[in-house]
Amino acid sequence: MRLSGESRTKLEETKRTARILEIVQLVTRRPRYFRRADLARRFEVSERMIQKDVEMIRHGLKLPLENARQGYYFQTLPQLPTTVFSFSEALALLTAIRTVRAIPGVDSTQLAAAVKRLELLFPDEMRRLLGDPTIKPPDRADKTHRQQMLALLHRAWIEGRQLRIVYATSSRGAKPTERIIEPYNILPYGRSWQLVAFDHYRDEVLVFKVDRVQEAHLLETRYTVPDDFDIDAYLGDAWGIMRGVAGPTERVELLFEPEAGRWVAEEHWHKSQQCETLPDGRVRVTFLVGVTPEMVGWLLSYGARVQVLEPAWLRERVAEEHRRAADSFGAGQSNLEQEV
Repeated sequence: MRLSGESRTKLEETKRTARILEIVQLVTRRPRYFRRADLARRFEVSERMIQKDVEMIRHGLKLPLENARQGYYFQTLPQLPTTVFSFSEALALLTAIRTVRAIPGVDSTQLAAAVKRLELLFPDEMRRLLGDPTIKPPDRADKTHRQQMLALLHRAWIEGRQLRIVYATSSRGAKPTERIIEPYNILPYGRSWQLVAFDHYRDEVLVFKVDRVQEAHLLETRYTVPDDFDIDAYLGDAWGIMRGVAGPTERVELLFEPEAGRWVAEEHWHKSQQCETLPDGRVRVTFLVGVTPEMVGWLLSYGARVQVLEPAWLRERVAEEHRRAADSFGAGQSNLEQEV
């Protein structure tokens, strides 16, 4: 999307405001450390632009900014408002920022400037987490336990400390197992939260459902997330996060009735998504994806408003599920009539 001249000007003004505020914070924290060339490299702008920012700080903000051979400093420290967050407050703010970033309609330019200012309030090890996109956090009756687990998991991830957890698998009759894990990422998904972590019990990176973590204890043992770990590469082309049960990547072509098609096209379901509105109003949607049971359930939720054009096996799978549902509904109705 091309920005208008007015939008570009507004974007540059917002970016400059955020940059000036950060320069003030940097010089306050580390006097006689940053020179003009250092700031130019840090913000990827020209030294001439930094000089203009310096003049704005001196004459616009009326702050006593001086320059020595070693770098800029303030004659007297500016009286800037300071904020101290508890860990739980910082986590709540972090979650809110990540949520807002995924809401359509929020001014991304202004949000970026606000986030830049907020980042300065966080320790360095927490700032990397502010950039993760996310969706609306779930809300369920077990939210107290969930909140406790999320707080502890985030703390382990931020501090790079292992956790000993007791985890209940989804298998029937399986006893909860004790594991030593190293969090790599925490993802809200649907109405639940998922933890991507290295599991010493299985000696591999796995996805854990946070609600199945019955107990968690922070350990003193340290770890680091491998530099080459990439969450998108780890999840691959699977639909959702059920990567362990996904089929091979293949082309899925769907045809939605007009109303359902508009709903589908308005949302982002998968990174490979392609949508085309046909002359009759129907919408053709294609994916290159590893099909999971979760995707089958998603297709079933649209009932007769979607046709699976390909692959043939998926079309038959969805049709069979509909037949079974119809048979079950018919049997239920017959039993009810007999009882009456």
